[in-house]
Amino acid sequence: MTTSDTSPRPGMIERLLRHDRYIVLGSVSLVVLAAAWYTITGVGMNMSALEMTRMAGPIGEPMQMGGPPIWTLNYAVLIFLMWWVMMIAMMTPSAAPTVLLYTALKRVGRDQNAAVWLSFCFLTGYLIAWAGFSLVATGAQWALELIGLADGPMMTIRSKVFAGCVLVSAGAYQLSDLKTACLKHCQSPARFLSKHNRPGAYGALRTGALHGVYCLGCCWALMALLFVGGIMNLYWIAGIALYVALEKLLPRAKWLPILTGLCLIAAGLWLVLTAFVTGL
Repeated sequence: MTTSDTSPRPGMIERLLRHDRYIVLGSVSLVVLAAAWYTITGVGMNMSALEMTRMAGPIGEPMQMGGPPIWTLNYAVLIFLMWWVMMIAMMTPSAAPTVLLYTALKRVGRDQNAAVWLSFCFLTGYLIAWAGFSLVATGAQWALELIGLADGPMMTIRSKVFAGCVLVSAGAYQLSDLKTACLKHCQSPARFLSKHNRPGAYGALRTGALHGVYCLGCCWALMALLFVGGIMNLYWIAGIALYVALEKLLPRAKWLPILTGLCLIAAGLWLVLTAFVTGL
């Protein structure tokens, strides 16, 4: 005599949640694609990023496009969103391995039924940290335009000397102990999560925000280079995003930040020198 199997069969949602890794990866990909589309099309701006990239001039010599824009509250919000969405497009790909590792960690822990939700909370916390950077960058852009060091329409530094100083400063930060310490946290997600993981949605948000702070400490000077090359210059956006990913995903290449720092310092000094020689 055989007995029928009375064990409950998993429902559709439960079966779907077993593929949480693919859900999170797909969601992260959609976030990146949406942010990239927003950045490239320049939603709300007078020109798209494609148009600004085509019109970009030499460093410190932006194309003159008329008078600077008037900074209203609506314009400030628009610039903040431009910065934040651009940071989402640039930084989320390099953070994806940590998000997926966090998902796997929750899947085998006590929070396995909420692994996807907690991963979204983690990513939200991470992006909130970059929202803070975007707020500061918006203020810096307004201040530079106010004192005449940045061209409003083209969104780039209009002084070779100042652009050179930014390059030198970014290069010096690449060689600093703070950069090295923050980069170690970004390069070792397993170690970071084992030390800072907290339970619940608030814990996930907090852990993600802390990871974002470390990434911010690692990359903020590189992001400042957008003022040099043009905030909406796609070559600089893609180049910096790719370099950030290489720094994080190649922990054994300890020479990379050092070499980059030296190159930035050399490029900055050369720019300043040529500016004084040519009288610009």
